[in-house]
Amino acid sequence: MTSTEAAGAELRELLLSRIRDVQDYPQPGVVFKDITPLLADPVAFNALVDALAELCRRHAATKVVGLEARGFIIAAPAAARAHVGFVPVRKAGKLPGPTLAQGYDLEYGSAEIEVQQDAFGPGDRVLVIDDVLATGGTAEAAVELVRRADATVAGVAVMLELGFLGGRERLAASLKDAPLDALVVL
Repeated sequence: MTSTEAAGAELRELLLSRIRDVQDYPQPGVVFKDITPLLADPVAFNALVDALAELCRRHAATKVVGLEARGFIIAAPAAARAHVGFVPVRKAGKLPGPTLAQGYDLEYGSAEIEVQQDAFGPGDRVLVIDDVLATGGTAEAAVELVRRADATVAGVAVMLELGFLGGRERLAASLKDAPLDALVVL
């Protein structure tokens, strides 16, 4: 095992040790991945932010999109640490001014997200960051919003990918050549 692989395995174990499963939330049959214990642990939280900031640098991102709401918590500090801008993608009706909207399906419903129309400038390379990739609907909608706002998708980065839900496969066509990085895959 190389030192890079060992560091990745160490990060994976640290993150997993701080993520709690909550059964039947927000509805019966769903196992919610609660990251609040991870956020409360300064070692784990900083390791997560460092890893995401490194992905920002690796993909030459000029802006980071954070997805409401838990994506905000991890994307904003990663953007700050990487010295790039942060753009919130919010639920419909939460942003002032002209916005672009995109509907999508969740594993337990449907929703719509928005970004401000002027959030990106010419030549912006945007890394979309979220906490969990499940079925891929939210990330796919965010990728579409970035493209509709005339920015380039540098990639998608998530803390945790629930591989058994097929989000990676769903995103493959939307991402084209942009990478999908997951720090932990279950």
